[in-house]
Amino acid sequence: MNALFDRRSNIPKPSVRGFRHINRYWDKTRDAVAAKILPGEYYVTLDDEYVVTVLGSCVSACIRDRVFGIGGMNHFMLPKKMNQDDDAPVDMSEAARYGNFAMEHLINDILKNGGRRENLEVKIVGGGRIIANMSNIGLKNVDFVRHYLETEGFEILGEDVGDVYPRKVAYHPLSGKVKVKKMRSQHNSTIVVREERYMNKIETVPVSGDVELF
Repeated sequence: MNALFDRRSNIPKPSVRGFRHINRYWDKTRDAVAAKILPGEYYVTLDDEYVVTVLGSCVSACIRDRVFGIGGMNHFMLPKKMNQDDDAPVDMSEAARYGNFAMEHLINDILKNGGRRENLEVKIVGGGRIIANMSNIGLKNVDFVRHYLETEGFEILGEDVGDVYPRKVAYHPLSGKVKVKKMRSQHNSTIVVREERYMNKIETVPVSGDVELF
């Protein structure tokens, strides 16, 4: 474990640069450090720690180098304008650039910190239909991730996607294990409100610049 500690929280600082803004805490249940990511965020680690999130219609790709153990997870959805027609196929239009960025930033940070492209293994989670009166955004998100990974030549080793449930996800990059808990009842609207706020944000803040995969 990285020996540099944040004195305020007594939690080791991230082993990969650029993730000081991510909320990290001691998870008593797992007896380990956990990094909690929100919609639009991702996290990469070299350490023996978990990456956790709660997914509704958003999706997460859990990616790691199975040889060196470095890996991470993202949490994103496609802009709403890609999902207005349930019968329309997912394409690689300008709107899809947001999804490309979410995937490419995660993969690039793994590669920049010692991962090898040929060693990467991928699992995907999420894409539930948690808002009954909306188009199936979750399914479009899942379709996008599958298409992206197929295009880039990555095999999906496991998935837990679709259905109507939000999911709590805990990913351990060092071992590659993904633990998923389906939340079969929603006692409040926190997940829906959070995703609607995120959706509005990505509709109004355009993605700029280009990311080139290593």
